[in-house]
Amino acid sequence: MKHGNLYLIPTVLGSIQPSEVLPSRVFRVINKLKYFITEDIRTARRFFKKAGLSVPVDEIIFFELNKFTKKEELAGFLQPAARGFDTGLLSEAGVPCIADPGSEIVAIAHKSGIRVVPLTGPSSILLALMASGLNGQKFCFNGYLPVKARERNNMIKKLEQESAKKGQAQIFMETPYRNMQMINSLTTTCKPSTMLCIACDITLDTEFIMTLTVGEWRQKKPDIHKRPAIFIIQSQSTMQNI
Repeated sequence: MKHGNLYLIPTVLGSIQPSEVLPSRVFRVINKLKYFITEDIRTARRFFKKAGLSVPVDEIIFFELNKFTKKEELAGFLQPAARGFDTGLLSEAGVPCIADPGSEIVAIAHKSGIRVVPLTGPSSILLALMASGLNGQKFCFNGYLPVKARERNNMIKKLEQESAKKGQAQIFMETPYRNMQMINSLTTTCKPSTMLCIACDITLDTEFIMTLTVGEWRQKKPDIHKRPAIFIIQSQSTMQNI
């Protein structure tokens, strides 16, 4: 029996109509699927409603993939694909598997001979880097930094040193309600000459993206409390290598 495909389905990054940021292929694909793997079923249902899903939501079969999912359950999520039914892996926000659950599902699909099909959609990480003016040739995404202030500051120093050594833009993120603590750590820990891009609410009407030196940010810290954000730092000594 021929296996179905595993489609990696992007979603919006916030409160915006899906048609404004997603290509038509995404809508064509979700309208032919009945099986979805998603982090939160309620969020998926809201997305489908906004996307104008033609299939009745009650007919869709969901598999929930989050921190409560047991590892031994994962292979079962791909049983429909193994039986020939196309299945979707739906991101909570942005694209699946990038700062988002799902890579283990994709790994199982490869081992099982199930074709993996990534679909185009908004990635806050790449969009922030594109708009930053920093090094898009050499960069490193570091996920979330430590929560405790001392550990976070030590990691920021390390990333700044790595940027100077390797010429990389260093990208990371923070839980929205801790954004201001992150900005305070960056402006007190980094050298005044280090470049810092702060990007939040990407693709939304309230989008804010700006790159300044840390010294300049010390004079005017933006209020981005509870707004999804990406931070990028780059040592000023590497800017000529871009």
